[in-house]
Amino acid sequence: MRLFPKERNIKLKTAREIEKIRIASKAVGEILQKLCDVIKSGITTKDVDIFVEKYIKSLKMMPAFLGVKGASCPFPSSTCVSINDEVVHGIPSAFRVLKDGDIVSVDVGVIYEGYYGDAARTYAVGSISSTANKLINITEMSLNKGIVEMLPGKRLGDVSYIIQRTVEDVGFSVVRDFVGHGIGRCLHEEPQIPNFGKPNTGIKLLSGMVLAIEPMVNAGSHEVCTADEDDGWTIVTKDGSLSAHFEHTIAITEDGCEILTKV
Repeated sequence: MRLFPKERNIKLKTAREIEKIRIASKAVGEILQKLCDVIKSGITTKDVDIFVEKYIKSLKMMPAFLGVKGASCPFPSSTCVSINDEVVHGIPSAFRVLKDGDIVSVDVGVIYEGYYGDAARTYAVGSISSTANKLINITEMSLNKGIVEMLPGKRLGDVSYIIQRTVEDVGFSVVRDFVGHGIGRCLHEEPQIPNFGKPNTGIKLLSGMVLAIEPMVNAGSHEVCTADEDDGWTIVTKDGSLSAHFEHTIAITEDGCEILTKV
């Protein structure tokens, strides 16, 4: 989700709504887990997209990303598959072949009875560099540390701050132009969730919020740009450095939080 300055109404979810989001999210988590055995050297990013779309349809659900409106054209695939310096929104292609040493981020969204689940994960293809391995581990660690802060009564800035600190303490950077988001009957709802910020700032987290938290972390500068103005979708690092992406859909409960996309 691209960062916009305006804060709109935040929709708290009922137990019934959270159950539907839970079902959609569980499907997303299962898909990302199964991709551990699918992603390997020699397959194309289109192969990944075909696998995901078939799996979603086998569950009688709908892909959430297919046809989403963008700046230039609707998103043409069911899955975002981003390789190496591609940050997010990579368009699957039959001509993009994964090779040993690549890292590939896969973002999956599902719709179940009008409710959305959304998550992402970065995979290693064969043997990867020590920098790439560290980047993947730190990105996932920052997500997990952010989730620990997602408690009723805490501030959103507490989540953003711990993600930023975890990443920057090892010399990496968090992407600032794209952020996490609320989720429910729409893929992108308020509030926006930056991966940078100050503690004790921002809105208060409340039971009933459902949020998609998603650190996007670069090995180099935080600056990003659009790779191809013709499609307007694929976002890459400006300096060509590697990027990793992890995401979970989270429900804030009275007792803490529940990771809905966790398998």
